[in-house]
This record gives sequence, C-alpha cells and structure tokens, in this order.
Amino acid sequence: MSAPQAIVIGGGLAGMTTANTILEHGGRVVVLDKSAFCGGNSSKATSGINGSETKTQKAKNIADTNELFLSDTLKGGAKKPEIAKVLVYESGPAVDWLMETFKLDLSLVARLGGHSMPRTHRGKERFPGMTITYALIQMIEKVQEKSGGSMAKIITKAKAFELITAGGAVTGVKYQKNNQVLQEMGPVILCSGGFGADFEKDSLLGKHRPDLLHLPTSNGEHCTGDGIKMGTDVGAATIDLEWVQVHPTGLVKVGDEDAKVKFLAAEALR
Repeated sequence: MSAPQAIVIGGGLAGMTTANTILEHGGRVVVLDKSAFCGGNSSKATSGINGSETKTQKAKNIADTNELFLSDTLKGGAKKPEIAKVLVYESGPAVDWLMETFKLDLSLVARLGGHSMPRTHRGKERFPGMTITYALIQMIEKVQEKSGGSMAKIITKAKAFELITAGGAVTGVKYQKNNQVLQEMGPVILCSGGFGADFEKDSLLGKHRPDLLHLPTSNGEHCTGDGIKMGTDVGAATIDLEWVQVHPTGLVKVGDEDAKVKFLAAEALR
C-alpha cells in the first residue's frame, strides 16, 4: 500500500517547508506553483530569518529567550498572543532544523528593527532568502529524481483554481496547465501567499484595504490571493486580511517609475 498523498499549493519557503515535513513523516507530496519556477517572495528575502534560543545564539552567548522575543512581537503590534506564541516558540527549532537537515550556514546573527536582541540569522551568502528556499527546493527535487516522481513531484506553471470537496472535506484540487484542466487528489495545504499584487477593483486588496490600491508592491506578480479565494469559495473563514504591511523603501527602475511591481529595498540596506 502506497503512502498517502498531500498537495501543497505554493512553492515558496512555506510550501517547501511543508513539502519536506510531509516527506519526513512518510507521506507523498505534490507541489503546485503557478510560476515558471518555485521560490516565490521567500527567495527575495535579504535580511535573514528570526529565531530565539537557537544553537547559533547559544554558541555566541546571546542571552535571548522565547519570552523576550514574544514580548518584542507583541510590542510590535501583534493582536493575537496565542498565534504570536506559536510563531516565537517554533522559531528556534525551525532555524536549527534548517541548519541540521539542509546543512545551511546560518552562523551570522544580527539585531534588526523591533528586536531587543540579535536574532536575525543568515549565512555568508548575500541573499539568505534565496539560499534557504532553494536548499529546500533542491531536497524535494532530489527525492523526485530518486523516486521517479512517486514520492515527490513539483509541477510549475500550474494555476490551482478550485478545491475539490466531498462530504464537507477538501479531497483534492483542480489546476490549469498547458491549457488543460487537471487534478490531484488528497488533502490540500494552502501556502500560496498573500494578495499584495492583486490590483483589480474586485480584488482582496480592494475589498480589505482599498486605500492601498494606489501604491506599488514589492510582491511578485503571482501574489493575487488565489489560495485565499479558493478557500473562501468552499467555506473557509479568514482573519486579519486588513493587516497589509507597507514597506517604506523600494528600488525604482529608471524609465519605468510607475511600475506597480517594484523590488523591495530591505532594512539591511538602510
């Protein structure tokens, strides 16, 4: 009997973390991404990944704690302490998992805005987001190659558009690829990101934050809220969609100053 299959929508860091975790627990996984290649916004991250009580911090005698990170997070405006606590208390194990499982260098730790201790981890590479995300993608690709696609499979240029349901449960997903409608069956995990690049009048951005429609975005053009829309179409509830981050700095291309999609100028540059 073959292992059960799960479908992950989105090939950024959230999606690839999920896919690798499914494999670690003995499942099979299919990753669908509507772009020509995986990575999403995660591959653009230039500052690093935050974690408290990590092995790197302890080796450097950085006296950070989960409680201190939680306090900083709540001071920063987090409105749901129970969610913030999960984020914070899982952050250290997540950083350690990346280092141990994927042999990533996250040996440099910096203190960035909003943090009372150094806890933003990165390696010597210039683009930590790309380095981390691609390491997880490559692990899935290796399993795909080794298993002939039976245990793991990445399908790009695949636009998921409808969740399949039966008896009140999600049992699969329909997607478009090469002008065909295809489907994969199994539980579906939505890791498809936000809706910052959806500028249509009936978009989620227009619905929840119409005051921001005039601003450009640093999100990729793929961030149009597809996963959220598919979820709500079958009765999923949403929370906090009005919380859209506005970043103060971006890079403007000369000759295309009015482009709605721009490249973010990260805090590390400032």
